Amino acid sequence: MVGTPINGRTRQAFTVVNGGGHDLGPSSAPPSNAGSDYGAIEFTREDVEALLNERAKRKDRFNYKERCENMVDYIKRLKVCIRWFQDLEIYYSLEHEKLKNSLELTQQKCTEIELLLKIKEEELNSIITEMRRNCTSLQEKLIKEETEKTAAVESLTKEREARLDIERSHSTLSEDLGRAQREIQSANQKIASLNEMYKRLQDYITSLQQYNGKLHSELSSVEDELKRVEKEKANVVENITMLRGQLTVSVSSQEEAIKQKDVLATEVSSLRGELQQVRDERDRQLSQVQTLSSELEKIKESTKQSSTEVDSLTLKANDLEVKCALKDNQIKALEEQLATAEKKLEVSDISAFETRTEFEGQQKFVNELQRRLADAEYKLIEGERLRKKLHNTILELKGNIRVFCRVRPLLPDESCSTEGKIFSYPTSMETSGRAIDLAQNGQKHAFTFDKVFTPEASQEEVFVEISQLVQSALDGYKVCIFAYGQTGSGKTYTMMGRPGHPEEKGLIPRSLEQIFQTKQSQQPQGWKYEMQVSMLEIYNETIRDLISTTTRVENGTPGKQYTIKHDANGNTQVSDLTVVDVQSAKEVAFLLNQAANSRSVGKTQMNEQSSRSHFVFTLRIYGVNESTDQQVQGVLNLIDLAGSERLSKSGSTGDRLKETQAINKSLSSLSDVIFALAKKEDHVPFRNSKLTYLLQPCLGGDSKTLMFVNISPDPSSVGESLCSLRFASRVNACEIGTPRRQTNGRTMESRLSYF
Repeated sequence: MVGTPINGRTRQAFTVVNGGGHDLGPSSAPPSNAGSDYGAIEFTREDVEALLNERAKRKDRFNYKERCENMVDYIKRLKVCIRWFQDLEIYYSLEHEKLKNSLELTQQKCTEIELLLKIKEEELNSIITEMRRNCTSLQEKLIKEETEKTAAVESLTKEREARLDIERSHSTLSEDLGRAQREIQSANQKIASLNEMYKRLQDYITSLQQYNGKLHSELSSVEDELKRVEKEKANVVENITMLRGQLTVSVSSQEEAIKQKDVLATEVSSLRGELQQVRDERDRQLSQVQTLSSELEKIKESTKQSSTEVDSLTLKANDLEVKCALKDNQIKALEEQLATAEKKLEVSDISAFETRTEFEGQQKFVNELQRRLADAEYKLIEGERLRKKLHNTILELKGNIRVFCRVRPLLPDESCSTEGKIFSYPTSMETSGRAIDLAQNGQKHAFTFDKVFTPEASQEEVFVEISQLVQSALDGYKVCIFAYGQTGSGKTYTMMGRPGHPEEKGLIPRSLEQIFQTKQSQQPQGWKYEMQVSMLEIYNETIRDLISTTTRVENGTPGKQYTIKHDANGNTQVSDLTVVDVQSAKEVAFLLNQAANSRSVGKTQMNEQSSRSHFVFTLRIYGVNESTDQQVQGVLNLIDLAGSERLSKSGSTGDRLKETQAINKSLSSLSDVIFALAKKEDHVPFRNSKLTYLLQPCLGGDSKTLMFVNISPDPSSVGESLCSLRFASRVNACEIGTPRRQTNGRTMESRLSYF
């Protein structure tokens, strides 16, 4: 436990408190102003252990004044330590609240971040879903376009094949043209022979000039025809040139054809000159030219057909290329859309990753806050445990009976509108949760107890305060808890609770649950426990066995006479009382129901169902640790006293009057015993009633004793409430023996003591 001073206050050595020794190291918690006599003091675990383990130095065992002074000084130092731990508890409570608030803020931020993350995730999921749909549709369109493109490619392939067929047909035409050229060559040879003949016939030409005049007109017509043929040849050459430009694959063959056409043109021109010279042979050659013209017509027609086919194929190819270009553009657009969608998805993934990273950071921060909160809670629990230990140590040294006060809530038929609230609860540092003020006739009466429970306190909160006391019974101590108060103040509710409402269980059922749970948890450590239960009531100064199977005579006369005995060791036994071995809380609950049905209750003006007897529940515990051979013997007594009431207010008559007189007598005897103990008289009248004689080990022995004083907030009961508070204050001032742990064994035939 390490800490630093707060507000610049320096730490004073603990030697001021325990009267000597060496200085101690730094403490684990903020200093307090506990003990104005010693200034700001801090403590360590070793200091507290040293203070708890300190034993009084007795120079003279008969010097009671010195012993008393030492004891007073020791108690003052313990009070200083307790005040320091109270300040420490407040400090840790504040730290706990701060951490809790910061944790709540962080959790709110985390919740908001989670909501934003969920919203973003939903948006991203919707975007991703839409993108996936678009991608799916685009993929379908792409597949469709690919199929169309494949079909277009196939059709283009078919067109190319058709174009190849055209080229093949063109090659055949070229072959035909070659054949025609070869025929022209043969004609040229014939012309050469004709030239020879021309030399021989020059003389004959002169003779034929007259005849030539006649044929001149015919020659002009033939020339016109020849020009027409040349034009057709030029058109054919142009068509072939177009085919050469369109059909890139057959460029070489087209060039050769063009060359051949040029040669043919030159030859035709030479033929033209020669034809001028061979006019005499024109008739014969005319027929040959006509045949050639007919063949050229055929070639022209075939060339036109091939050109038209090539044009149609070219148009189809162009259309397909345009369609392919459009499809490519669509595919590119779809690919661009897909790329943008992927970019958006990447951006959303990055933002989601950043959000998740931020959320993880916040989660780590929350975990760190939770760890710090757990550490603070652990330190707070440790401080509270040590405070309770110190408090118990002071009570043991002081020897007082601990007293808790509980104020029940107002009932529906009760009202405080005329006189106002009669109780108030101071909230100062010294008295918070421990003080209660009662106002009567304008006068204020202040009381301070070990704990005060307001009407809003639950059964669980009440039990938490006594849970350590119940644990002491398992540790080998005698423990006694009894409820005192006027009729209708809530004693039975505090001890037993409300049947059928698990959240309103009383101290007895909760104590049993804790004991049996602890018994189960300590089995792995080698502990084995035996539990025995007995239940009795004191009715009209007579002891009744509430779980006996024997029948009882009517009018409250028991079949057996039970006697109370105390031995030299402070153990108490009731003769012939039924004792039942139990193994679970369910078995005890069954016995409690049986005892509740057998208990004496009745109706009075103070309460619809008033307890007309003192109920005593006893649980005896014997524990053995087989590994360490350690034996403990503890007793837990839970007592629900009958309600105190005035005869004038209760309206009791007949049997109820006798019951009320017996109850008031036993409670009056209890008051006499308390007064005698408070005044430290030599004789304490325990034997004046069965109740005080049964409670003798609790009031004057070595038992850990706690009394619940139950108060009604009804203004009409202010007198009884004041009497109960004064009685409880006297009980709190009584000194009894120091509790001691019973670790001795027992024989198999022996019975555990009651008190």
